[in-house]
Amino acid sequence: MSPKSRRRRPAKTAGSRAPLIAAAVASVVVLVLLALPLKRKNGVGRAVDIEVAAGASDAEVIAKLEAAGVIDSPTVFGMYARARGGLSAKPGRHLLSDDLSPAEVLRRIRRSIDATKIHITIPEGFHRFDIAKRLRDKRVCDETAFIAATSDPILLNELGLGATAEGWLFPATYDLPANSDAADVVRRMVGEAKGRIDKLLKQHGAPSLSVPEAITLASIIEKEAVVDDERPIIASVFLNRMRDPKETGGRLEADPTAGYGCLVSQPPPPTCVTWLAAGSTRVNAAIQHDPLNKWSTYTHAGLPPTPIANPGEKSIAAVLAPAKTKFFYFVAKGGGRHTFSETRAAHDAAVHK
Repeated sequence: MSPKSRRRRPAKTAGSRAPLIAAAVASVVVLVLLALPLKRKNGVGRAVDIEVAAGASDAEVIAKLEAAGVIDSPTVFGMYARARGGLSAKPGRHLLSDDLSPAEVLRRIRRSIDATKIHITIPEGFHRFDIAKRLRDKRVCDETAFIAATSDPILLNELGLGATAEGWLFPATYDLPANSDAADVVRRMVGEAKGRIDKLLKQHGAPSLSVPEAITLASIIEKEAVVDDERPIIASVFLNRMRDPKETGGRLEADPTAGYGCLVSQPPPPTCVTWLAAGSTRVNAAIQHDPLNKWSTYTHAGLPPTPIANPGEKSIAAVLAPAKTKFFYFVAKGGGRHTFSETRAAHDAAVHK
């Protein structure tokens, strides 16, 4: 074939290059989206709370994330979320931080089962306000949302509880997803408590009190006892006071009950205001004997309206299997131990000593 017979190839036009440019751009976007999920935001680990309203659009939630400092670029994060099927943010309060990767932000805002798990220990004797602070510090869930969940009537009815989940938030070690739904955390802890209590009831038999009353008394023992072998003895003291009013008029006279009343009473009794503002832990006589403090067992006979903390197995077992004694009084003598007495005169002597 002669050179003249060869056909010239037409020059490439801008239109013919468009698919190549689009493919190159798409490749760059894919590379960005592949690299983006693993890059942590350059933050300091500051806790961030945001509220996601029911029915909020992805754009509205992403704007909140940017305003709170959780993400840098709403455009890039939005592209990443769309590539993963959309934001799918769960309504409610979310506890995030300013140092998360986009992938982790997406998992947490969705409350995915593959979100980072947090190993957290709840000690015996913590009340729900203590637990709420620890959950927030460990980035498990929002503090305010947790406290609200512990007194939510709908949730409590679901769980078969009364006015509060206090006493049923079992102290144990848990692995909980970061940014958990507060109600789910309450469900997990209450479920743990019920399982443990059922085992103790099978081991020791039914208590002389109802089970809710036993948990309330166990919560007081948890706050009063230090050494394990004294828990059944302290249980016997309180039970003796309840059964025979000759010594204390049926009053348990336990300091921690009065302090708890300051925390939960709304509004707080006047005697509690200064005490709360100072962050005190030791109650005074005015708080103990304030008739407006419904939890104070110095003023009101019998058990307080609710548990005052969350007891562990040993304190619950002490109520189910108390020691048999005639003690009505006890006072600290050092080393976490107490002197127990049968009469007021003997108790006063022990206090003086």
